[in-house]
Amino acid sequence: MTDSHYADAAPKGTRYYRESLAKMQEFVEVMNQEKVDFVIHLGDFKDQDEQQREEDTLKFLKDLEQVYAKFDGPRYHCLGNHDVDSIRKEQFLAHVENTGVQSGKSYYSFDHKGVHFIVLDANFHRDGRDHYYKEGADWQDPNIPETELEWLKSDLQATQLPTVVFCHHPLFRYDHGGSQMHVSNYQEVSKLLVEPGKVMAVFQGHVHEESFAQEHGIHYVTQYAMVDGSGSDNSSFSIIEIDHGGIEVLGYKRASSVKFAAQV
Repeated sequence: MTDSHYADAAPKGTRYYRESLAKMQEFVEVMNQEKVDFVIHLGDFKDQDEQQREEDTLKFLKDLEQVYAKFDGPRYHCLGNHDVDSIRKEQFLAHVENTGVQSGKSYYSFDHKGVHFIVLDANFHRDGRDHYYKEGADWQDPNIPETELEWLKSDLQATQLPTVVFCHHPLFRYDHGGSQMHVSNYQEVSKLLVEPGKVMAVFQGHVHEESFAQEHGIHYVTQYAMVDGSGSDNSSFSIIEIDHGGIEVLGYKRASSVKFAAQV
């Protein structure tokens, strides 16, 4: 799932911020019933209200994480741009759990049942400084800095397993509504993902729309935002099933279902 944007705030446009708490509760219940191996949120976990006070934003984060923690198994987070709006990256990371991952890590990897999973963080300035929107970060200029690129290259070299990548921001060119939605240096990232021939798919959010694409043998799945639309029927989340034949996306609520063959 992605883009729950929870905040104790009035609806704005298509975003029903308060309702994401109940949508998250339903998500957790379904995932527990289906006994999935782990859950991951693709970013913009929480949001802020009009006052943009640090203490309020932290409360929104804690309240939603408390519901997410009811999942009976490992859980993970990608960092989204709204996760570093009125709180800093280290504050967000200090109040969430990425199971088995050292606290404070915003990008990391783990193995599960013969598949390697990589979680990326593009919330950086071009010079490698963390994004923080109260200090004027440009949400249309997300970057994966050199240090993270080097880590990604080494991480891919170190595994022999088929690999799935998660990132909040799209990792191929994606302009939407006159705005840049993709990682600014996506071409550098794409080159690293393609060269080893291990990456099966990339799952991403941020755009608040659904799309399926394929580039250089890698499948890119962009998912609907959980926050958009009022009521349970307007939630959106998926279960991903991976086997030797490929990947199947089982969509719930507004999310579509699709199946594609593995390329590795």
